[in-house]
Amino acid sequence: MIARILGAGGGWRGWGTVAGMFRQGDVLMVPIGETEMPDGLVPVPLDGGRMVLARGEATGHAHVATGEGLRLLCLPDDLETMFLHVRGYGRVSHEEHAAIPLPAGYYRVIRQREYEPGAIRYVAD
Repeated sequence: MIARILGAGGGWRGWGTVAGMFRQGDVLMVPIGETEMPDGLVPVPLDGGRMVLARGEATGHAHVATGEGLRLLCLPDDLETMFLHVRGYGRVSHEEHAAIPLPAGYYRVIRQREYEPGAIRYVAD
C-alpha cells in the first residue's frame, strides 16, 4: 500500500511505503522514512501539558501521544499537518479506545475526514 506524504509549502513531497499503519479511532499514524519529514517542522504546542493528536469535538476526549523522547511536530503555519518522531517507545491513548503502542520511527499523523453536503470536515469524536 502506498500513501502520499504532504511536504513543506503544501506540495506533495513524495511517496511513502506503508508497511504497518496504526489507527486509533479517527486518527491514523502512517510510518514514513526520516527523509520524508518536511524541513522546518516546529513542536506542536502542548495542550494541558499533553501531546494531543486530536480532540473530540463532541466529547472533548483526546488522542494523546506519550513516550520518552517523543516529539510531535507540525508545519509552522499549519497545526493540523502533524508528524510524530518516536525515539524509543511511544503510546497513543484515548478515553474510549484501548491504548496502542508505537514502535520507534517517524509517522505522519492523519485525522479521518468525512463528507457532509457542502463541506469536508474532520470526523467529530
